[in-house]
Amino acid sequence: MTHKLLADLVVVVHFLFIVFAIFGGVLALRWSWIPWLHLPCVAWGAAVELSGRVCPLTPLENSLRAAGGAAGYPGGFIEHYMLAAIYPAGLTRDIQLVLAGILLSLNAAVYFLLWRRAGSKPGP
Repeated sequence: MTHKLLADLVVVVHFLFIVFAIFGGVLALRWSWIPWLHLPCVAWGAAVELSGRVCPLTPLENSLRAAGGAAGYPGGFIEHYMLAAIYPAGLTRDIQLVLAGILLSLNAAVYFLLWRRAGSKPGP
């Protein structure tokens, strides 16, 4: 039972990481310290998607499930949990590249707005 709960916790953390990587830049509009945490998350998320690798949290979840007597799953977190609900087909390399493009584009737009806003503030 403990392994199942830990595996479920990894899924929640994984999901929150993805949401933060995609939308966390919006928080930077409110809190100036967020980019120090957010930009490394964006870089990691983009690197995983662009390289075609599986995030290390996926094997961790699978090993916890296996230790708890459940079966793991092939592929990555996005393919198993998220794309199954959105796309009828599995994760392809092209979809990974599109996801990376969306991640980088959304965050570039947010940080551009942040940069423009910082540049429009009157000086001391």
